[in-house]
Amino acid sequence: MAAERRSPVPLIVAALVGILLIVVVRTVLGGGDDPGGSAATDSGDPRPADPSCTQLQVAASSEKAALLSGLAQAYNASNPSVNGTCVQVAVASKASGGAADALARGWDETVDGPKPDVWTPASSSWTVLLRQATAQLDRPDLVPKKLPSVAQTPLVLAMPRPMAEALGWPAKALGWTDLVALAKDPQGWGTRGHPEWGRFKLGKTNPHFSTSGLNATIGAYFAATGRSNDLSVKDVADPTVTAFVKRLESTVVHYGDTTLTFLTNMARAAADGQGLTYVSAVTVEEKSVLDYNRGNPTGDPATEAGATPPAVPLAAIYPKEGTLLSDNPWVVLQAEWVTDAKRTAAADFLAFVQRPESQQEFQQAGFRTFEGKPGDVIDPANGMLPTQPAVVLAPPAPPVLQKVQDSWDSLRKRARVLMVMDVSGSMGEAVPDSGDTKLELAKQAATSAVQGFAPDDEVGLWAFSTQLGSAGEPWTPLVPIRPARSSVPAITKAVANLVPDGGTGLYATLRAAHRQMLADLNTDRINAIVLLTDGRNEYPVDTDLNGLLRQLSGESLDTSVRVFSIGYGDSADRASLESIAQASRAAYYDASDPASIGKVLVSVLSNF
Repeated sequence: MAAERRSPVPLIVAALVGILLIVVVRTVLGGGDDPGGSAATDSGDPRPADPSCTQLQVAASSEKAALLSGLAQAYNASNPSVNGTCVQVAVASKASGGAADALARGWDETVDGPKPDVWTPASSSWTVLLRQATAQLDRPDLVPKKLPSVAQTPLVLAMPRPMAEALGWPAKALGWTDLVALAKDPQGWGTRGHPEWGRFKLGKTNPHFSTSGLNATIGAYFAATGRSNDLSVKDVADPTVTAFVKRLESTVVHYGDTTLTFLTNMARAAADGQGLTYVSAVTVEEKSVLDYNRGNPTGDPATEAGATPPAVPLAAIYPKEGTLLSDNPWVVLQAEWVTDAKRTAAADFLAFVQRPESQQEFQQAGFRTFEGKPGDVIDPANGMLPTQPAVVLAPPAPPVLQKVQDSWDSLRKRARVLMVMDVSGSMGEAVPDSGDTKLELAKQAATSAVQGFAPDDEVGLWAFSTQLGSAGEPWTPLVPIRPARSSVPAITKAVANLVPDGGTGLYATLRAAHRQMLADLNTDRINAIVLLTDGRNEYPVDTDLNGLLRQLSGESLDTSVRVFSIGYGDSADRASLESIAQASRAAYYDASDPASIGKVLVSVLSNF
């Protein structure tokens, strides 16, 4: 598979050491292309458990849980036995970060679902996070030394195929240096004969939350040095190297906690005839390219039937400077509840998963085998190259990686954000089992979340209900947008004084906030509105949702203001909020459980 291949496990292990400190501090363990939430979904054998059998519970990352569940059902149907005792395997879908978090704090079955005997996250990265977290909490190490793989998939730059072909794909080797050169040119895609595509724009996840975002950042540093190993602290501090990385980061449309936001928005843009203007490339796993080109960007097998392939398919660019692999490890937990019988059963089921017939199912889903062998679907016709990647990067040492993370915080694209909070009367409703109202929980979450802005990010605050303004308008500006070093203390004070009253003047408020943001647009920053509401529009002066959506989508995608909407509580108008986020090429976040608002706000602010 790779001309200069090195073992992916040391790379992935070292790669996440640096991310640990940030993740633990923020108490968010989020996934990369596997969402980092804590929800679990059982998807094992539909037959009832037989108490006379050894029951093996597997927690699998969401992108492969359904596939593993099908294999578990086939395994169970073969009536397996180990040492004379029958075995039954059940698979639960559990996001990698959520599982790492749950294991680190002791796994509460009432919150986290069935306690796993085997954990298979998207990447060995998460085993490092778990080891570090349990060490800090003075808990036993749950991760064994031997971590066999279930399947592999490399990180790629997914680019709309016409754009990739304009750069010479598939014949020409392409990479980070080509993208930086394109980004530096003021003519953008005009230098490739396509001025209508605008400037080069990158979709990239936040490396504090996402494995793909972290791996892409590491790859950019290696590309800047021209090496595939031995990255040093001196390299990370080199002005030439940091200028390269900063130039790349300056092309980012916004960051995020999952690549699905970018893929979903790309599909919508393509359907609207704008598939070549939303983003020029997104850092994703190779498997996601196949999912997208099949018309199923979520990769969920349940939604694949009847899916329509996109008008503009993606092509996978394997950075010529080198890339990283997700190895999907098989982690038989070193926990007191994992008996010897379960360990033996885990080894037997792994052998079943690694047999050629099972591995062919992974290949058909777009994975490579646990040995790295591509299947027939990994083909140029599907936008992928089976002979790539040519180079798998060697990891930097953990202290160097920490410097990479620290420097990203200073080099990333800066944000200009207006937070718009609903203070209508319904926000005063009590939240069961919490002792707080919805507004009180939102105030606590907002006060904490704004601390994540860098001092030179710009942030402001509006509140709205139905008649807050001096002229009777439903909104009132509380803190003008200015550098966070001065606005965050003011926001903290203003949030503390919010009280619930009135109805929900949603459309008029957002229309005014959007116009204000456009009037002071700064194209060198990520311009965005964070909209939090628990209701639906109740302002008869402005009921024109369609007009609002046209306003949000009518601007140039090169100079856009994105609206990240949060539906708070179970009465929020989810349909309208999703339409608002979609029209602005952003994302909708579900906080229907008010107790989740803290984690949701942190996820939203990961876009900046």
